[in-house]
Amino acid sequence: MPIASFNRRKLLALAGTATAATLFGRLAFADSSHAGHSEHAAQPVGSGLDLDSNRWVLPEPRKVRLATNLNAVCLAPVAVADSQGIFKRHNLDVEFVNFGNSTEVLLESMATGKADAATGMALRWLKALEQGFDVKLTAGTHGGCLRLLTLDGGPQDFAALKGTTIGVTDMAAADKNFFSLMLKRHGVDPVRDVTWRVYPIDLLSVALQKGEIQAASGSDPLMYRVKQQPGFRELATNMIEDYANMSCCVVGVSGQLARNDTPVAAAITHSILQAHAWASRNPDAVAEEFLKFAINTSKEEVRAILTEHSHGYYSVGNTFVKEIAVYARDLKNIEVLRPRTDPLEFAEGVHANVFA
Repeated sequence: MPIASFNRRKLLALAGTATAATLFGRLAFADSSHAGHSEHAAQPVGSGLDLDSNRWVLPEPRKVRLATNLNAVCLAPVAVADSQGIFKRHNLDVEFVNFGNSTEVLLESMATGKADAATGMALRWLKALEQGFDVKLTAGTHGGCLRLLTLDGGPQDFAALKGTTIGVTDMAAADKNFFSLMLKRHGVDPVRDVTWRVYPIDLLSVALQKGEIQAASGSDPLMYRVKQQPGFRELATNMIEDYANMSCCVVGVSGQLARNDTPVAAAITHSILQAHAWASRNPDAVAEEFLKFAINTSKEEVRAILTEHSHGYYSVGNTFVKEIAVYARDLKNIEVLRPRTDPLEFAEGVHANVFA
């Protein structure tokens, strides 16, 4: 049977213990597996932060620059937060800087003070942060948005991908990193047992059909569209095993802002988390508003994608640190992070608890 993709289940009962990974001593993390499908929580569930509180409203207006990918459906709540007045209620005057998929440029913009904060995928950011970018992570915003597809009759699970070729758009992409670590967990060495081949994202489905690759890895919205087509099948998403109860995307702020202007960093982060929580309750409104930013999509498609993610989930504080540590451990296991990197020390070092 194909590996199932999962939404968060019964998270209201898990508030305060949002990640399924827990620390045993300093380095040991427990993996947990899940079975079945469920709907994501309708209300925000996270680490005990009051998303309705006025505590993080700034006393005076402040202009900030927020770097993001305005075309990414999973970040639609951030794109529409301004029109919903969420930033303004926090006394933030936000200027969006759209870096698209240029992660290194985005992180450099924060490290050099050209942007105050940004949103993006944890698995794309962590290697750059290990290399020394002066950026601090403040929260995890939601789960979902990465997919691994194959053809009907193709590989049925991760183990069956041994010896195959997998198509990706970028050798440093978040999806490539995620499915590499899942291969490793299931006994397939992603460095030596699998061949990775780079394609433009709109040619991944063609390469699958031609037999040039046996699976294709990518993000929404394109991978969502491909899986809707006859003959294609979703092998896995990043909503599986203990990652079903973890953040996919994160909020980062410049190191200088985190150190010298924590209230602003907290206001930005709280606004973004509030926007995702609002999106979880109002997917139709978000989908319609997002059409101002996105191209070649529809309200129906955006809504469908959003409801397969988990925008009613967030992580901050110690819960978020544990999630980063799980990512760091697994990236280390697939030779992305350095062998000497201590996952928990790394997680604590790149985190700023702006809500303390």
